[in-house]
Amino acid sequence: MEAQESPVRADRVFTIPNILSMARLVGVPLFLWLILWPEFGGPNCDGWALLVLALSGVSDYLDGKLARRWNQVSDLGRILDPAADRLYILSTLVGLTWRDILPLWLTGILLAREALLLVMVWVLDRHGFAPPQVNFLGKAATFNLMYAFPLLLLSDGSGWLASLAAIFGWAFAGWGTALYWWAGVLYVVQVRRLVRASAATG
Repeated sequence: MEAQESPVRADRVFTIPNILSMARLVGVPLFLWLILWPEFGGPNCDGWALLVLALSGVSDYLDGKLARRWNQVSDLGRILDPAADRLYILSTLVGLTWRDILPLWLTGILLAREALLLVMVWVLDRHGFAPPQVNFLGKAATFNLMYAFPLLLLSDGSGWLASLAAIFGWAFAGWGTALYWWAGVLYVVQVRRLVRASAATG
């Protein structure tokens, strides 16, 4: 007999997955401060910045998994999780570009994808639709980028470890960027289908 899916409770706020997502959001300005502090005359805090990124990656994995396993899926969680993903990516782009670790052209490519998704969310809102849930491809792209960024930060040094981090960091960055745009294109296709279906039934 097929198991019935438990209903989503939209009013849930203080669940463990939501608290993990909130903690990730709090970590965004902390990470940006740590990574940019040397640019303003402070000490190098790259180790602490890497720790914040690592913890955000762990919590990103846990919040979705625990929400499904413990039936704690909520509307707030569906907003917090992708919001935290995007803010971490944006803050990392700002920090690494400011420090000349990431080239401006790569930052532009990733920001253009974010701008495209903002337009799609606006189109959905105009037609009365909520943003679709993050799909597997989008999550895979985010994971690749979240692996790439700390490795590229680690590559900002000398020695064999920095060289190795640069190789793997750029590999993850390439895959992550490609998957990020692929997920964005699929998002556009999904939005187009929803709008067309709405127009046909309206």
